[in-house]
Amino acid sequence: MRFRPLHDRVVIRRIEEEEKTPGGIIIPDTAKEKPIQGEVLAVGPGGRDEEGRLQPMDVKVGDIVLFGKWSGTEVKIEGEEVVIMKESDILGVIEGTGAKTGKKGKGKRAA
Repeated sequence: MRFRPLHDRVVIRRIEEEEKTPGGIIIPDTAKEKPIQGEVLAVGPGGRDEEGRLQPMDVKVGDIVLFGKWSGTEVKIEGEEVVIMKESDILGVIEGTGAKTGKKGKGKRAA
């Protein structure tokens, strides 16, 4: 991805939820909710504290994160729909093997 977010902003690709319930019922598109889980594609260098020192980001490219349903701004970059939000809008990072990884992005951590 050629987009480099500024300050404490993060670019996230939403990870789609399963289209079937555990019982095998297919969920139609009209009944689906916006995914609140995504993969971090790019991160900014971090925000500044009150003294002007750079505060490094807690998330990194490749992390699977949870965020609020209405968080961020949806945009299309290089033909791909992504969400750009501040790091503080991210609720947490999903760690371990239980995370749905989706397809891997080509994002790089901004310097």
